[in-house]
Amino acid sequence: MSHSADAPDTAVRPVSTGRPPELLPLGNGAHLRRRRLADAAALNAAVIANLDHLRPWMPWARTVPTLAESEQLSASGEQVWDRGTDFMYLLGLDAEPALVIGGFGLHGRIGPGALEIGYWVHREHTGRGLATAAARALTDAALALPGITRAEIHCDESNAASAAVPRRLGYALDRIDLAEPTAPAETGRKMIWVTGA
Repeated sequence: MSHSADAPDTAVRPVSTGRPPELLPLGNGAHLRRRRLADAAALNAAVIANLDHLRPWMPWARTVPTLAESEQLSASGEQVWDRGTDFMYLLGLDAEPALVIGGFGLHGRIGPGALEIGYWVHREHTGRGLATAAARALTDAALALPGITRAEIHCDESNAASAAVPRRLGYALDRIDLAEPTAPAETGRKMIWVTGA
């Protein structure tokens, strides 16, 4: 789980003049779709069902989210997409289009010309390559945007499952930054994985 898949950046500067596709087919019956307000209830149910799975790595998973909080997150996710600062996605199954089995995002918080990929996958759907397939699709979508030359994935050094994703995709470990832990399992050593220019 990358650190930040559910919290959109609220900055106002667009990261690109373009927008990524709203639907990204992943193969094997899965897809990423743009997160919409209409998805708030399904997102809320997925997060609640996965709190124990998410809590060690995600600072936003400390408490049970209310439906109103999930609605607000989804609404702000739509706003930042429209402004071009963040692009929030939900992982779903083609056979069950309303189901949410993960959250993904392209975040513009790491500086000009770059997007950070954040993610989490429902505990019942891990180990199937979905995070890797989704991160591959988001990497391609990010690097296809005008002005974007680099994609990054950030995760704590102790999060082996999350670090396996950029490693499988051929990202290079650029550095390890010291950072104050924000979730219970974090060590404070943040791995910065990079691909692109």
